[in-house]
Amino acid sequence: MAKLLHSRGFHVTFVNTEFNHRRLLHSRGPNALDGMPRFRFATIPDELPPSDANATQDVPALCYSTMTKCLPHLLSLLARLNSETSSETPPVTCLVVDGGMSFGYDAAKAIGVPCAALWTASACGLVAYWHYHQLIEWGIVPFKDEAQLADGAYLDTVVHGTRGLCDGMRLRDFPSFIRTTDRDDVMLNFFVHEVERLSLPDAIMVNTFDDLEETTLDAPTAEQDGLLEWLDGHTPRSVEYVNYGSITVMTNDQLREFAWGLAGSGYAFIWNIRPDLVKGDAAVLPPEFLSSVEGRAMLTTWCPQEAVLAHEAVGLFLTHSGWNSTIESISAGVPMLSWPFFAEQQTNCRYKCTEWGIGREIGGEVRRAELAEMIREVMGGEKGREMHRRAAEWKDKAVRATLSGGPAERNLDKVINEVLLSTKYRSS
Repeated sequence: MAKLLHSRGFHVTFVNTEFNHRRLLHSRGPNALDGMPRFRFATIPDELPPSDANATQDVPALCYSTMTKCLPHLLSLLARLNSETSSETPPVTCLVVDGGMSFGYDAAKAIGVPCAALWTASACGLVAYWHYHQLIEWGIVPFKDEAQLADGAYLDTVVHGTRGLCDGMRLRDFPSFIRTTDRDDVMLNFFVHEVERLSLPDAIMVNTFDDLEETTLDAPTAEQDGLLEWLDGHTPRSVEYVNYGSITVMTNDQLREFAWGLAGSGYAFIWNIRPDLVKGDAAVLPPEFLSSVEGRAMLTTWCPQEAVLAHEAVGLFLTHSGWNSTIESISAGVPMLSWPFFAEQQTNCRYKCTEWGIGREIGGEVRRAELAEMIREVMGGEKGREMHRRAAEWKDKAVRATLSGGPAERNLDKVINEVLLSTKYRSS
């Protein structure tokens, strides 16, 4: 990939661990990296004990290190690269990150550049890893005891409900790191962590081709289509949509309170749960919650928000009150329950609740019983009917504001003509 990008005119800095860089020099010779304009190598430490270049590193230790220790080193390297720019060495404008080194996504976000993940293994393997969290939620993984690990008949158990994988997938067909009796197994948790975080980069590149793995590659689109089909099966205003944006974080206790509040409301819901939603931990819901909402809950890590809000089945949006989410909900005529996190979200929440009549605020300390009651009131109570009436009025005004020749277009034309095309600042 680095060579392909280089051949298309990119200036490439290939970042490796110090250990792997030494192995490259050892195998290719000390002059292997000479004479390559616009292509350079850089290294970061992996914080593992020194070892011989011919040795194989401890893979679990390396995986744990990349999850917990490598981000500061990459940020330091990027800062140095951006401080050493010249006409021949431009600043860093994008990152391509190995799919097993998700700390690179955080680094790209920190310096404000786009990021693409490169998954060098198969697409079917990627989707199989993606189902690890499902196997854990179902209680299949970790294995109960050592006997199951060695039981050929048990390993032949067919696992159903694995979207994107071929029919008849057996336990033995999944990547081997599920074969553990330890829920804290480093490799099991590493792949759960890394694959869940693949929702963070701007694109994912996979080392395959369409005809070979078409069904697997279509799985994400199929999941989105399935979500809208799921909504089609519900009556108008009968589904809650829950999404707390791309930055908001919460504690595990708050996650559980939200979960049981949704369960206690009695309504169907779609809940978009980012892998990094829980601060400093994985966003894992208790198995008893999942069983209690079976058949009326759709859990996702990403969804087409505008399409969801525009669906007639959606009657309520639980949101962090970010402005993009707020304006999309207003444009769709959907009232909101708001749990503001920071910045102007608190201000947006205040206006929704007191000025526009389309919102209610969830207290900072989420309580499941209070949340369930609040949801029931908005979805079916008298206050909720008034909120829906006001939301419909604001939707109509939003539509009229964006019509051709409407105020939004007129204001944009004014900025273009009086500012962007102005001759006021042009030299004579």
